[in-house]
This record gives sequence, C-alpha cells and structure tokens, in this order.
Amino acid sequence: MPIAFDKVSHIYSAGTPYEFKALDDVDLEFSEGKMTAVIGQTGSGKSTLVQHLNALLLPSSGTVRVMDREITAGTAPKGLKKLRGEVGLIFQFPEYQLFEETVLKDVSFGPKNFGVSEEEAQKRAKEALRLCGLDEQYDERSPLELSGGQKRRAAIAGILAMDPQVLVLDEPTAGLDPRGTEEMMKLFRTLNTKRGKTVIIVTHDMEQVFVYCDEVVVMADGKAAAHMSARDFFADSSICRSMNILPPAIIRTCDALREAGFDIPKEINTTSALAKCIARQVKRHG
Repeated sequence: MPIAFDKVSHIYSAGTPYEFKALDDVDLEFSEGKMTAVIGQTGSGKSTLVQHLNALLLPSSGTVRVMDREITAGTAPKGLKKLRGEVGLIFQFPEYQLFEETVLKDVSFGPKNFGVSEEEAQKRAKEALRLCGLDEQYDERSPLELSGGQKRRAAIAGILAMDPQVLVLDEPTAGLDPRGTEEMMKLFRTLNTKRGKTVIIVTHDMEQVFVYCDEVVVMADGKAAAHMSARDFFADSSICRSMNILPPAIIRTCDALREAGFDIPKEINTTSALAKCIARQVKRHG
C-alpha cells in the first residue's frame, strides 16, 4: 500500500500577510518496508511533509495517499483515528507529551484509547517499555522522576505500544547523548528489519543516515529535490556538498585521503575497512 504525495502543497496562514508556502507541488512516494531519512536545511519543509502522513496537517492542494486512504485538499478526511493508530508520529522532544501519574499508565493510554482492554494495554505497554530499555522498576514511577533520556524512551514506548505499521520520527534523538542516540537508532532499525515497520525519520545527522537508513529524501524550498538510495546518495560527496549538507565523517576522511594520494575504493564505508586499506598501502610503500 503506497505512502505517496501527489502534487501536494501546504500553505500556512493562507490569505494573510503571513502566508507561507511550506510545501510546493510535492510528488513523492516512500518505499514500504524501508528506513528512509528526510533531510534538508531548516525551513525546507521536512516537518511539514511528515505531519501530513497522519493528517495532523492537511494539504492545501493535491492528494496524500497513506495505506488505503486518500487525503485530498478541500475534502474532510475520514477514519482519522484508525489512521493515527497505523501511522505513529513521534515529535521532536516527545517527552513533553507525558502526562499520566505513572509511566505504565502513560504508555498504556494510547492502546486503551483505541479500544484495547486494560489487560492487553498493560501487556503492550510493558513490552514497549522493555523494548525501549526501561525495565520493571520504571513502571510505577512518575514520568516527572525520569531523566531526559528516560522520558524520551517512555514517550517512544507510548507510540510503539499502539503497534503502528508506519513510524514517523521527527528528530527523535535531538538532545540525547551519543550512547542514547545509538541505542535509539538501533531500536528503530530493529523495528524496521525484524518487525517490518516502515520507518521515516527526519534528521540533520548524516552519520545516522549513513549508518542506518536505506533511502534518502532531500527537501529544499518546499520541494522533494532528490529521492535515492542512501548508498547512491553518499557514493559521491559532491551531491551532499551541492545541497550544503555536510557529508558523514567517514566520507570526508576518504575524500581527504584520496586528495593526499591514497587509493580508497568507493565501497569503503566503515572505519575498520578504511584502516585496513590504509595499512596495506602504507606497508606496501613502507
């Protein structure tokens, strides 16, 4: 089932002096079962784009197709509750959404709101919390007692407990330390590869895109400027640089070594492989 934009535009404050076109005639189809990064400069339309996927924002013109639904400009969307259960949107700083007395109650709220029994909701909540790295000791604690990283995990667990088919993540690792960032990204990748979730992630972090994502969508001036595999996107660093995007450190290092005269194959994409490649050449010319 497609996740697609057909000539979609979105205008904020239409008809006022503050009118702003955030999306401009976007044609785009996301690949199902993949982990896709949406990247681009601040103000390029990334967050506006993904908020159309569960109808938090509606198109000013055009049509958004999500699963078996069409959301068309000028038409009141139907079945939004079901759609929002199937497409889980995790905002930047989702911990601000925590509100219940205990962590377990908070994570159970979503499933119960969608008609799941109390027993089943708690079962799902506990599974989601464990998946996010929060063990039994956190179940009865107030969300206010958690650290920033733990709040982030609890908020993400609240979305996962609803078992959405599509996960849409808007800068989900913002503010996390390197270890927390790595753990979160590994979790999202596991949900993609082991549980078949389609994952769409808005991020500024090219290291994350390089390591974890299958495909890349580049937004620029409200348009989908490029959509390609991550491998192709990073194969030539000039693509990143032409879009004012800083390539990952491993790509920059390979470029610098080539300029210094080293023969670095294009398929080198890890530090260990790069180190072995350099060692062989140094030894040969030693």
